[in-house]
Amino acid sequence: MGENATASARRTRAGAGGLKIERVWTTEGVHPYDEIAWERRDVVMTNWRDGSINFEQRGVEFPESWSVNATNIVTTKYFRGAVGTPEREWSLRQLIDRVVKTYRKAGEEYRYFATAADAEVFEHELTWMLLHQVFSFNSPVWFNVGTASPQQVSACFILSVDDSVDSIMDWYKEEGLIFKGGSGSGINLSRIRASRELLSSGGTASGPVSFMRGADASAGTIKSGGATRRAAKMVILDVDHPDIEEFISTKAREEDKIRALRDAGFDMDLGGRDIVSVQYQNANNSVRVSDEFMQRVAEGKTFDLVGRLDGRVIETIDAKGLFRKLAKAAWECADPGIQYDDTINAWHTCSETGRITASNPCSEYLHLDDTSCNLASLNLMKFLGTDGSFDVEKFTRSVEFVITAMDISICFADFPTEKITDNTRAYRQLGIGYANLGALLMASGLPYDSEAGRSLSAAITALMTGAAYRRSAELAGVVGAYDGYARNATPHQKVMRKHAAAAEALAPQGPVATAVASAARREWKSGNSLGEKQGWRNAQASVLAPTGTIGFMMDCDTTGVEPDLALVKFKKLVGGGSMQIVNQTVPRALRNLGYQEEQIEAITEFISENGHVVDAPGLKPEHYAVFDCAMGERSIAPMGHVLMMAAVQPFISGAISKTVNMPESATVEEVEQMYYDGWKLGLKALAIYRDNCKVGQPLSVAKKDKEPAAAQAVAPVATPVIEKVIEYRPVRKRLPKKRPSQTVSFTVGDAEGYLTASSYPDDGLGEVFLKLGKQGSTLAGVMDAFSIAVSVALQYGVPLQTYVEKFMNMKFEPAGMTDDPDIRLSNSVIDYVFRRLALDFLPYDQRAELGVFTAAERAARLRAEEEGVEYVPAPVAAPRADSVVLPVTRVGSSTEVLESITGRVSDAPLCYTCGTKMRPAGSCYVCEGCGSTSGCS
Repeated sequence: MGENATASARRTRAGAGGLKIERVWTTEGVHPYDEIAWERRDVVMTNWRDGSINFEQRGVEFPESWSVNATNIVTTKYFRGAVGTPEREWSLRQLIDRVVKTYRKAGEEYRYFATAADAEVFEHELTWMLLHQVFSFNSPVWFNVGTASPQQVSACFILSVDDSVDSIMDWYKEEGLIFKGGSGSGINLSRIRASRELLSSGGTASGPVSFMRGADASAGTIKSGGATRRAAKMVILDVDHPDIEEFISTKAREEDKIRALRDAGFDMDLGGRDIVSVQYQNANNSVRVSDEFMQRVAEGKTFDLVGRLDGRVIETIDAKGLFRKLAKAAWECADPGIQYDDTINAWHTCSETGRITASNPCSEYLHLDDTSCNLASLNLMKFLGTDGSFDVEKFTRSVEFVITAMDISICFADFPTEKITDNTRAYRQLGIGYANLGALLMASGLPYDSEAGRSLSAAITALMTGAAYRRSAELAGVVGAYDGYARNATPHQKVMRKHAAAAEALAPQGPVATAVASAARREWKSGNSLGEKQGWRNAQASVLAPTGTIGFMMDCDTTGVEPDLALVKFKKLVGGGSMQIVNQTVPRALRNLGYQEEQIEAITEFISENGHVVDAPGLKPEHYAVFDCAMGERSIAPMGHVLMMAAVQPFISGAISKTVNMPESATVEEVEQMYYDGWKLGLKALAIYRDNCKVGQPLSVAKKDKEPAAAQAVAPVATPVIEKVIEYRPVRKRLPKKRPSQTVSFTVGDAEGYLTASSYPDDGLGEVFLKLGKQGSTLAGVMDAFSIAVSVALQYGVPLQTYVEKFMNMKFEPAGMTDDPDIRLSNSVIDYVFRRLALDFLPYDQRAELGVFTAAERAARLRAEEEGVEYVPAPVAAPRADSVVLPVTRVGSSTEVLESITGRVSDAPLCYTCGTKMRPAGSCYVCEGCGSTSGCS
């Protein structure tokens, strides 16, 4: 596959002319460092288990404009040298110089620039852009460039494996080397023969799933970048592989194991000592489906699973049944995702060299086997004017600088294997992308899930990739086209024309999108005209990465192509402490929507108190959608995420790292529909995550000998925190010696029991006792323990409504008919108990939300519907306020702030480094506290 890398180097050196670089951001005669104010800060990170200090570096130097969060992340993740030694970096200037000066030196060596003056302008422009958080390179650049370590710059790798033990062992080794350099890798295992095929010795093959165990164990022991983050990996299997059903169920089966071990008392949290006993937890799994398979699913036909050795049919299965199993596994544990093989290869620029069979861990990089891609992302908010305009000129010029720098890095970069070195230098894949799209749309007054929002997003993406390929064509004229271009000129030009046609088909809404779309069309037209004459420097130009860690480095509100997580955020303060703030794009959006400052202040205060905009004073209901977020009161529907992906996909060389979040109530059928719609809409890859489908993480961990366990509860925030965080602790309110109570006898199925409920004199349930089974039996003991746990929690203020939401509809035996006229059928004893408690202690409006009514209420509602009048329930006393409001203990991230406002627990994992609850970033999770990620961003 790989054209010789040395030929590329010779061609680069032989190029005549060089680039003329003009200033965009900088001023001649003024160094970027001299334009801003700097300050010294202390970075101290504590151990989340016991509060001890696990990182400390005082006196680091950063611009005043950088947040504390960005300072902490850059200091702990990207500064090189041992802490406490003279070699340790202590200033952002040192970090930027280490990287940018290396790029300039290589650019001059390989004759990218016309003169030394052009090289200096290039250096200053990159420095200014990094200093002002306009863009960032991917993490491996910051880890490695300019150090004594190998100069690994690529975040994304795709490996290959053949059907031999030697090749499988090479796979293990190559992955380890990639993880060591701070990157992630993906691989397709479909060449490995199935467990139902024979070996040459006559025995039966192990199959690819068995070999996944060794690679998974290896990844689990390696932190990516030495000590920077966990290894990230992707494993893919084609849908026609005979072991596809085993592959699909692999992680769902392990998730069941995790639950069983956790319930038995083992430590199964992320980073827990017992989680290592569970397999397949260190990779994302995806199934590669063909158009033929999806068509057979749609038509309800059969599909053949074929052997790897001779191509014979091993088994014929029901296509729809297999698709159902795929969706069910994803519903159960979020794996596997899906990749659409024919769509991917229809947009392949180098199809003459070979097919695309795999992706990187986050599924945005899709190209040839044994290749890599280095990423960089632009901060879109830096190009949004105060008047709502988008600065097309500065954006396209910034793309030029970034693409040039990324291409230069391939000249001097080191790679883990000779095959990857040859192929990457022969095809020179790049992955420019962006962050803060969600923030830009909100600040512009456009709903994320709207045609207007999608049209602006598509136009910006088309402009970015069009400018990137135009710059790539210009580079080809200076330093030569990529070595594989001659062989792939026809498919490359075909794909370029497809991108250009998609740009022509844009239907922009509004003046901003119209201006951006017009500029995008011009870029594609001029770039393709130039490229057809002299080729392109790069086989690939753009992807949409999760931008987890680098997004925080740029102080982005949103990552990648994602919408905003929530309207209320967590912010660290200089000098320690923290506060929760209303997202700063909210006031900007309100101004763009025409609201006055007094109205903006009132709406912002309402959001601070409630976490959402519904019923905010003065806010028009038609503007609610502008403030819809990924989570919270008004969350974006799953299809809204898919439609955004479909809008921007035609303008991306690779794919989009994004997980579509679905509510816990989503069904397997809805997952099936989502995967099917992704295929029909032309996506290349899709992953879903159903809330609470995986084993949940604890909200926080008590500091040893300092905080009582009760202090860990989290619930809605009653008042906004402005200057500092005050730590509150829940207080137990015991019932008086004499208190009102009631006992209800009941029968569920063939089981008889008694429910005693005691309340406070001023109303509100405070104690529950449930008698079921004979005294001394296991069932009776379990019910006693359950009753005590519920009673204590009620006295600490856990709302009864929360219990009803969680336990209603729980299914297990005994179940069936009851002797209660208000609840004729029950799914279990627990289902009956909490329905009965809801009827006795919750007001009508809360019960109506839950769908719990008395027999009389159901009859009255039916009569009202028949008569065409509105049903008005009899007034019911509200529950005691103390039983429904909990004070806040401690919040450490935006995810926890959102939990405290909504009262709903997120199942995002805790950071394995600092213990902060992580937030979604594309198909990964990222920690706001220290920048650690679960992926390759």
